[in-house]
Amino acid sequence: MSTLGAVVRSGVGRRRVQTLVIGLATMMAVAASVLGGSLLAVSGAPFDDAFARQHGAHLSVRFDADAVGAGHLSRSRETAGVSGAAGPFRTATVTPRPDGPNPGWPVTVVGRGDAGRDVDEVALVDGRWAARPGEIVLSADSSLVPVIGAVITFAEPPGGPVLTVVGVARSVTRTADAWVVPSQMPALTVPGRGGYQMLYRLTEARTAAQVTAGSEAVTASLPPGAAVGTQSWLTVRADAERDTALYVPFLAAFGALGLVMSVIVVGNVVASAVGTGTRRIGILKAVGFTPAQVVRAHMAQALLPACAGTALGVLAGHLIALPVLAEAAEVYGTASLAVDPWVDLTVVAGMLGLVAATAWAAAWRAGRLRTVDALAVGRTAAAGRGRRAARLAGRLPLPRAVALGLARPFARPARALAMGTAVLSGAAAVTFSVGMGASLGEVTKARAHDVADVVVPAPPPDFAPRGDAPDVPAERPRADPAAVAAVIDAAAGTGKHYSAARVRATVSGSAGVVEVVAFTGDASWGGYPMVSGRWVREPGEAVVPTPFLTATGTRVGDTVTLDGLPGPAGPVEVRIVGEVLDPRNDGMQVFTDAATLGAARPDLTETSHHIAVTPGTDVSRYVGALNAELAPLGATARTGGTGNGGDMVVTLNALSALLTLLLVVVAALGVLGGVLLDTRERVREMGIHKALGMTPRQTVATVLTSVVLTGLVAGALGVPLGMALHGLVVPAMGESAGLRLPGSVVAVYGGPLVLALGLGGLVIAVLGASLPAGWAAGGRTAVALRAE
Repeated sequence: MSTLGAVVRSGVGRRRVQTLVIGLATMMAVAASVLGGSLLAVSGAPFDDAFARQHGAHLSVRFDADAVGAGHLSRSRETAGVSGAAGPFRTATVTPRPDGPNPGWPVTVVGRGDAGRDVDEVALVDGRWAARPGEIVLSADSSLVPVIGAVITFAEPPGGPVLTVVGVARSVTRTADAWVVPSQMPALTVPGRGGYQMLYRLTEARTAAQVTAGSEAVTASLPPGAAVGTQSWLTVRADAERDTALYVPFLAAFGALGLVMSVIVVGNVVASAVGTGTRRIGILKAVGFTPAQVVRAHMAQALLPACAGTALGVLAGHLIALPVLAEAAEVYGTASLAVDPWVDLTVVAGMLGLVAATAWAAAWRAGRLRTVDALAVGRTAAAGRGRRAARLAGRLPLPRAVALGLARPFARPARALAMGTAVLSGAAAVTFSVGMGASLGEVTKARAHDVADVVVPAPPPDFAPRGDAPDVPAERPRADPAAVAAVIDAAAGTGKHYSAARVRATVSGSAGVVEVVAFTGDASWGGYPMVSGRWVREPGEAVVPTPFLTATGTRVGDTVTLDGLPGPAGPVEVRIVGEVLDPRNDGMQVFTDAATLGAARPDLTETSHHIAVTPGTDVSRYVGALNAELAPLGATARTGGTGNGGDMVVTLNALSALLTLLLVVVAALGVLGGVLLDTRERVREMGIHKALGMTPRQTVATVLTSVVLTGLVAGALGVPLGMALHGLVVPAMGESAGLRLPGSVVAVYGGPLVLALGLGGLVIAVLGASLPAGWAAGGRTAVALRAE
């Protein structure tokens, strides 16, 4: 073994504390960096990444089974411009019984023997693929309730097939609501209403014109009218990106914060650990080592534990990333995400490079000292440093042990600054997380507009019952909105009530169809947060979302004309009096009073009722009594709030809590490293204090109070930093989705909350100092007095 190798081995063995600190800090920093880098990677273009990974279909075409055969469709895969195809698959549109766990809305079921591979590989999220008749795999993006083991009864096909859910899957191009084995399809198909599905990948599909050209080429050789529906991947991508646009900045910000904190903590820990070896550097120079050899030796002493920590950190990062990326996949609506290999390579190279560079800088600075100066440094702070602070602390009416701790940061200001930086980052992360959770909750509730205590939703379409269920009526009565409203107003316990009817219309001067929501009653309390202006007060007024203003080139105060309304009504002019937050239907909605539409009559099946009960009313009993009155009308009431995106709120809050916990641990580890090194340097000093009568409890108090000022100051600075980051990210979330967010979404920090968050820095600092405090209190006095 060379002399330099012996020095490195001796340094690692003798300085076990520093070695352990570097290894732990590197491990946690690498784990956080792997997670942060993965979040940044998957947040770049989540749909495009999933589309490439699952070989999504550029074009999905549905054909009439009575107009074209399977053999003819199979030959369409040879069409010029088609690079791959899957199918033909039998399809059917069926309706689950509405008295089960699923709503009675029609869904598209496709017969596929497997999940596919080359075109539209359906990714299993849970369970397994259907293997025999009687089994069904549900799409995670459909309206069906994706519960493994649930039984779904379909109302419309003859015999009412009953299928058991065996899997939940996701097609990136959303080609079906559910899948069964091909042999199941005859039982699900109503005679004369069967279809085929073909999925194509095109050589050129970057623009809508190219996809349209591909569709025309595929259908050119088929009988006229054989194609009854097409879907472009560009349409699906636009929908997916609109749905996830609100969340990409949030996850990307967390990923970047994790990377920055990792760099700060590792840099501080390594610099402190190498810096404590200044006296040993002097000894090495005294026995003949050159400055270059000293630098190499200390770099190696830092890199050895860093390599071990990096290896463990990559493993820990993958273990932590699995649940986090699973939550991110739910948010982004894609299949399960994984850590890309390039993230691992980048993190490993970057972290080891950071350790090497930091160790080189610290050792090079100490190596330039004269040998006698390096030997004189010793293991304690320079004489006189912090004495003034110690004298001031001693005059305070505090226990001596507490005063000693409060003065300690002034003896090692550089180390206190390093620990404070770690705590500041952690406090900023907690502040940002709490604010984002509150903001996302407000946005999600605004998307649903469901703050009512009780809701009578628009009834599902008519359905045909099973032959063996005579108790189910053959036809569902058509619910009359006026009759339903009369029952609601007469019910005991009804406080406030409004109804919302939906019709389609066009806006003069703008292409496309808009949804007009006409209210009967005061809907201002129904969860429609205003961005600007005010709510509707009289007929002829309307409020609209931000995308509507953008698409039509209008602003609050302008007048627009609604045309194409149902019934005998002609064009209707409305004046925009407010801008509301509502990302649904691409933001192309108009909210107005029902009297504004005049002779236009909304479709009766598209009217919902929203109720606020009087204070003290039991909502469950109210719903039961109301349903008894509504049953003859064909309407059903339910408890409100079930459609407010609760699952997404839970997912985002869980993801936010997990990420915040990881960043807090990294920050606390930065404190632990600094306090541990400081405590090791003060072993003899603490031995003297113990010999003079300091108890273990007082020793713990001294160590913990040594980080109190650092934690308080860092927390006081970290909270505004986290609030500033929140103030940047939240508007960016809105802009990415084409929305302007109201003040209630952005201004989520109240006075008590800010004060509590400010104390978060103190909590992080004390958490990081707890382990060294216990170690210091448990040390033997005689051993401490013999320490150098």
